[in-house]
Amino acid sequence: MSSNPVAETVASLMPRAKAELTELVAFRSVADFDQFPRSESEAAANWIAAALRVEGFEDVALLDTPDGTQSVYGILPGPEGAKTVLLYAHYDVQPPLDEAGWDTPPFELTERDGRWYGRGAADCKGGFIMHLLALRALKADGGVPVNVKVIVEGSEEQGTGGLERYAEQHPELLAADTIVIGDAGNFRVGLPTVTSTLRGMTMMRVTIDTLAGNLHSGQFGGAAPDALGALIRVLDSLRAEDGSTTVDGLTDGEPWEGLAYEEEQFRLDAKVLDGVELIGSGTVADRIWARPAVTVLGIDCPPVVGATPSVQASARALISLRVPPGRDAAEATKLLEAHLEAHTPWGARVRTEQIGQGQPFSADTTSPAYAAMAEAMAVAYPGQEMQYAGQGGSIPLCNTLAALYPQAEILLIGLSEPEAQIHAVNESVSPEELERLSVAEALFLRTYAAS
Repeated sequence: MSSNPVAETVASLMPRAKAELTELVAFRSVADFDQFPRSESEAAANWIAAALRVEGFEDVALLDTPDGTQSVYGILPGPEGAKTVLLYAHYDVQPPLDEAGWDTPPFELTERDGRWYGRGAADCKGGFIMHLLALRALKADGGVPVNVKVIVEGSEEQGTGGLERYAEQHPELLAADTIVIGDAGNFRVGLPTVTSTLRGMTMMRVTIDTLAGNLHSGQFGGAAPDALGALIRVLDSLRAEDGSTTVDGLTDGEPWEGLAYEEEQFRLDAKVLDGVELIGSGTVADRIWARPAVTVLGIDCPPVVGATPSVQASARALISLRVPPGRDAAEATKLLEAHLEAHTPWGARVRTEQIGQGQPFSADTTSPAYAAMAEAMAVAYPGQEMQYAGQGGSIPLCNTLAALYPQAEILLIGLSEPEAQIHAVNESVSPEELERLSVAEALFLRTYAAS
């Protein structure tokens, strides 16, 4: 990284950043309070609020959002007449999945092979630390030239929409000229990337009932309708022979025209086993950024160990459908529900329940904020030009903010590059990426303030 005061300050702050991320990762802040104590999320929220107060933020508050979680808010006033920038991150994390599958404990930040491992290290507790580093670097080199609002969400991973509803009820709270969402990531380590599109998402629980109770498979099997078998037929109907998603009436989005994603690189990033084919058709970028994609997230049925010879009376599954830009998530939800009902065999009783929903997002990449970010990233990543990529995931708050503040420019950056393995076991963050992106954000704020 080329020498400049901001970069030098960030480099000197990295040991402190590691210590703070260690403390933050230690909170088991999964916003599913049936699995993890609410107190863990509340402790994380209080830690963030305290960190903002130390940095001079005013009006720091724990916002009780309608889904029963807390988001943390604060404002750092800048010079009179300065622009306002909203910085976003979230402190809630995905469950660790199988803790035994982690090489090191998921809630203990551990350095290994040049990376820092721990749940939330990249997604998105590291994003909050990135914001802190950028602001500290500016304060040490002449001050922060804009008004800064920070919002750190407490339930982004659950998709329950608490902050979205709160923002709609308090539309003045998050108003800003530009919004930097720190919950995306570079296309690969060392390649500065702004995410310009997000797929939307809908989650649906489907339950199939066929019998008043389980039956002996030897006595009744062959005629008694099997709820688990019916569910399998329904789930299979969601994919074509090549694995493409097939929800009746749901069409693909527009072809992806940005950064290409080579198939071999994708296989490496996704750790696809030798001999196993990729699913779908078209370019990889089309498939993961511009087309719908269904995933079966879980199935409730008897485990293999301890299973009895029974015809199952009931079975259910949780399904995620990613919705491409240009399509309405609410309409996609209706189509998915209708598809599940239409493809349930044997007259079985089917019930669907929507669990969460978020609209897809597309940014205006011609705005002044994007020009300022490109200039900043060129300094933080010498010799590299900022790239535009899509993201298969969804950040529902983006569309809420875009609707509330139609004049605001929205940029998505962050630490979730492929090696980070977010949502999987052994999630990690590259400290070099944390350092460079913190420099980029600081320089962006300075450049944008002068634009």
